Amino acid sequence: MITSETLGFDVSRETLERLNHYLALLNKWNPRINLVARATLAEAVDRHFADSAQLVTVLPRPLGHWVDIGSGGGFPGLVVAILLAEHAPDVPVSLIESDTRKATFLRSVIRETGLSAKVHAQRIEACAPQEATVLSARALAPLPKLMEFAARHLAPGGTALFMKGESWGKELEDARSQWQFSCTPHTSKTNPNAVVLEIGDLVHV
Repeated sequence: MITSETLGFDVSRETLERLNHYLALLNKWNPRINLVARATLAEAVDRHFADSAQLVTVLPRPLGHWVDIGSGGGFPGLVVAILLAEHAPDVPVSLIESDTRKATFLRSVIRETGLSAKVHAQRIEACAPQEATVLSARALAPLPKLMEFAARHLAPGGTALFMKGESWGKELEDARSQWQFSCTPHTSKTNPNAVVLEIGDLVHV
């Protein structure tokens, strides 16, 4: 069960109900669609929900359009959408996921939890530029490729939040050979060897 303690900060009862309903749907759908690795499903509260939830603590408010790319089973995008529905209800959230089955799952969670998030069942590079104030991604692609996606979908002055594992330093070096950008690494609250990279001022070189 997801609680405020497992998330690391207080949320309302309604938000917890939404998150736990999402968890129940994940357990129901995952055997058919493989939304997350089967080995991680038993640890989904910490591995997926708490890990995703930390993103809303990184940026100062107010926020604009939040866009999650390569959303898969909804991490971090759907978790962010549920948390923002309580803390920043005027912030629109969009999720881009090219797999139509996963997109159907995302829409089902949105409908059953009463969210207003939008799902684009398209490839990231084919989706119309989203003018995102915040762009997020988790376990999607190497950082240089994520920069290409950010260049397409970030609004001027926007910020990307990319969740990266232990090899983030090497990926950062690779990205700097092709792009200029500001970067603030935030140590992950669920894995001391992982980070959330806060990236802005992106320019191709």
